[in-house]
Amino acid sequence: MEKNLWLVYVALAGLAWGTYVPIIFYGGGELGGKPLSRMLAILCVGGAYFVIGVLLPLYFLLTADKEQWPTFSTNGLVFSSLAGVAGAVGALCVVFASGEAMKLGLDMKKEDPTFNPATYRMFIAPLIFGLAPIINVIISSIWHPQKGDPFHFTLELPGWKLWLGIVFVGIGAALVLFSKEEAESKPKHAAAKVAPITPPAGGVS
Repeated sequence: MEKNLWLVYVALAGLAWGTYVPIIFYGGGELGGKPLSRMLAILCVGGAYFVIGVLLPLYFLLTADKEQWPTFSTNGLVFSSLAGVAGAVGALCVVFASGEAMKLGLDMKKEDPTFNPATYRMFIAPLIFGLAPIINVIISSIWHPQKGDPFHFTLELPGWKLWLGIVFVGIGAALVLFSKEEAESKPKHAAAKVAPITPPAGGVS
């Protein structure tokens, strides 16, 4: 079990991020849909980050023995903080993406009253998590930091199976975009079906 514990955390991370988009999509919409509503949503996300990412680790650090404390190195602190910045920016962009997607959904609803404005929420996460592993593989293939030497670059390509997986991810992202186009075209088809029939110029015989 200890050998596969990392997979458990991967599954939990996938569960957390997989539910994050639908939850923030709904939560942000419930805050009124005004421009500052998304700011309030981000504030709520930041509050949760503060409790889980600041107060909880701080509690463990302050209650642990000094022998268990980590090494406070400049590289460790800087790059860990940069990781936090990347995570926070990503969370912020998800909130803005959900807000813009809801606006688009409301515009589509004007064309077709049966259109669900929340339709776009299912497209956000697949595109994000389709792009993220591609970037991760590219960076991990060229950036190999060593202890005390964060700027160590060398090319180490993974096996063909991983690249094939990346290709499949790209195909999946393309299919998601095609699905988005299909969802957007439905209101147009629906409007075409109910378009009034203009009688001929000479009247009805």
